[in-house]
Amino acid sequence: MAQAINVEDLNIYYSEFLAVENVNVTIQPRSVTALIGPSGCGKSTFLRTLNRMHEVIPGAYATGSVEIEGANIYGSGVDPVNVRRRVGMVFQKPNPFPTMSIRDNVLAGVKLNNQRISRSTADELVESSLRGANLWEEVKDRLDKPGMGLSGGQQQRLCIARAIAVKPEVILMDEPCSALDPISTLAIEDLIHEMKQDFTIVIVTHNMQQASRVSDRTGFFNIAGTGKPGHLIEIDETEKMFTNPENKQTEDYISGRFG
Repeated sequence: MAQAINVEDLNIYYSEFLAVENVNVTIQPRSVTALIGPSGCGKSTFLRTLNRMHEVIPGAYATGSVEIEGANIYGSGVDPVNVRRRVGMVFQKPNPFPTMSIRDNVLAGVKLNNQRISRSTADELVESSLRGANLWEEVKDRLDKPGMGLSGGQQQRLCIARAIAVKPEVILMDEPCSALDPISTLAIEDLIHEMKQDFTIVIVTHNMQQASRVSDRTGFFNIAGTGKPGHLIEIDETEKMFTNPENKQTEDYISGRFG
């Protein structure tokens, strides 16, 4: 199920403004890649290009290629909706649909994709997705209760269940723990470790301890100054990045000299 992502000569724009310049990177399947860097350096912008969410912003676009399973998701005739089915996303703030039950939240992506499934198949999908998000035991007796009635950490795991219900190959996470308490954060981190057996995961985080705990590889983005484009400075095995990075900018950021 999990797929590698090959990014070549990727430039990301907001209208005339070049926000991220010339990214070339391969993201390995069945692994966790963390993206770190100071605010405004383009890491979340880059993340959103991996499922074409970036272009939802008026005037925003990207050039270059992002290949999944050898096919460029920016190729002519490629439907962005199909891309987002294959590449799910979990956002910074938990965002269950407020009027929906826990069960309907899990099934929301499937229904949005106009997939018709039987009640029994839906029940199986709800259970498997909630189990995959380590939430089933906590909510199995209240599936018809509102998703918004869960705690913040449970809501975020519900959003992860919703993402995996459509059976993506890649899951993107944009600071998924920044709004959570330490116990909920630990639960999400444990879940990420389990999920990499089935998915390619890319996570943006400002928490470098989190990056060191959850990721196999870490990429460092930086920016030369206000109004300049962000760059992927370096990407390597996480242990090496945190102990012996190649680039002085990376070392300065990880050691706390700036950012």
